[in-house]
Amino acid sequence: MTTKQQFVTLNNGNKIPAVGIIGTGTEWFKKQGQEEVISPELIEQIKYALSLPGIILIDAAECYNTYVEVGKALQQSNKSRDQIFISDKFSPQANDNRTVSESFERGLARMGVDYVDLYLIHCPFINREGYTLEDAWRELETLYESGKAKNIGVSNFRVSDLQKILESGKVKPQVNQIEFHPFLQDQTPGIFQFCQQHEIQLEAYSPLAPLQRKTQELQTPEGAPFYRYVEQLASKYKKSEALILLRWVTKRQVIPVTTSSKPERVKDAHENLFTFDLTDQEVDQITSLGLQHKPLRLYWNEVYSDYDSQSQ
Repeated sequence: MTTKQQFVTLNNGNKIPAVGIIGTGTEWFKKQGQEEVISPELIEQIKYALSLPGIILIDAAECYNTYVEVGKALQQSNKSRDQIFISDKFSPQANDNRTVSESFERGLARMGVDYVDLYLIHCPFINREGYTLEDAWRELETLYESGKAKNIGVSNFRVSDLQKILESGKVKPQVNQIEFHPFLQDQTPGIFQFCQQHEIQLEAYSPLAPLQRKTQELQTPEGAPFYRYVEQLASKYKKSEALILLRWVTKRQVIPVTTSSKPERVKDAHENLFTFDLTDQEVDQITSLGLQHKPLRLYWNEVYSDYDSQSQ
């Protein structure tokens, strides 16, 4: 079967796959100091993703501590580098105080590549005295100008954080990767609309978060209508519930970044996501039912939970 792949054009004219099928965080994340404890399962899963046709988006990050697995999978894959879209992230909260450039070069070396397709600042919270968000962004701009980072952006940024960069920087971020799903449609106040207005492409991590809570919430008054409707759409289109939610994300003009330990789910997201289309009414209904649910925030609760009342 021919894969029906789609791409999104970023604000600099470059293209990015419209879905990321192999995130190396969340499920595979390792604590600091454990990065040499290699996960054969993750290596095999990345290798499997790279065996699929088309361009494959691999989502990595400094704090995931999975560079070794990414590098080993790349070494063992026959896919050409131009068919692999590698996204990486600088962690401003790392305890070792590496500069952006030092972290970037370390990531390249450990993955065995000489450039990345997208490099992000993982969060706006910098714990280094005398070092600002604007300083970090200037370093990303230097990497961008060198060609070693083909695209640059941010992750988990609020409107105020983006405004700092837009006011001081020379290059507009191409991407802001945030937690986004039907139960969290604005990670922080106004971020969805702001990014779309300023042509900053949103990426969604944890796009399938509601399905993780289905067992507990299927019978609840606020959860039942949402889950029943997703089930109806899955039956109508003969697709998995996961694909229904991923397709909803794409219809909101957001790029979902997902992963799974099961090869068949990785293949399903890659090969079948764009073989069907939700109607505008169905997209609106998922949006509406999702907004009726209390916010479900899986990450950054310690700093963003105060925004829960403004996130749905």
